[in-house]
Amino acid sequence: MIRRTAVPALLLTAGLALAGCSGDGSKDDDAGGKKTTDPAAAALAVAKEYQQAANALDWRRACELSTAALRRGSVDECAARNVGPATATPSAPASESPTATVSPPTYADGSTPDALPSKTAATGPDRASTGPVTASGRPVNVPAAGDHPAGYGFLLTYTVTWPDDTSTSRKAVRVVEEGGAWRVDQREDVQDGDMGHGDPVTAALSGG
Repeated sequence: MIRRTAVPALLLTAGLALAGCSGDGSKDDDAGGKKTTDPAAAALAVAKEYQQAANALDWRRACELSTAALRRGSVDECAARNVGPATATPSAPASESPTATVSPPTYADGSTPDALPSKTAATGPDRASTGPVTASGRPVNVPAAGDHPAGYGFLLTYTVTWPDDTSTSRKAVRVVEEGGAWRVDQREDVQDGDMGHGDPVTAALSGG
């Protein structure tokens, strides 16, 4: 008698082996078949969304993506604190725009220098435009520093454009896990001169 159970058994074993892997390189977890994700990639997505929201002055979204420590209150309080009074207008420093209450510097011959030109002309935009936020370098495992817990550190880069000037802005951003989600806990400026010295992300996030 010919036994016919061997072939189906082999096919079943092969099918189970294939079911444990997906075509994109991720695998099913043991909890319920959900695909595992790269935690650094998930943290980076939050860092970029936070910075894009801040650049767009969407402080409600930026505050939603912040830790409780960075918010220093509720989301509403955080957003209101960053937006400020609706009637507030930026004022130029006294060194850039002499006023009647501040005496401008005087040369030896008694003349005074012309005021420095402002970046916001009456017919120009009231704020700079920013380019897309990109990540530079690899994610960094940053240790705890001060009140900031350990997490991932990222170097985010974007352009800042005025009608007569374009510059590059760099931010070191710390992302930590809080309440089962990734949240931004710290953001520091990275100067051009810091880029060629060791690890600028860890250096910027270690003292803030």
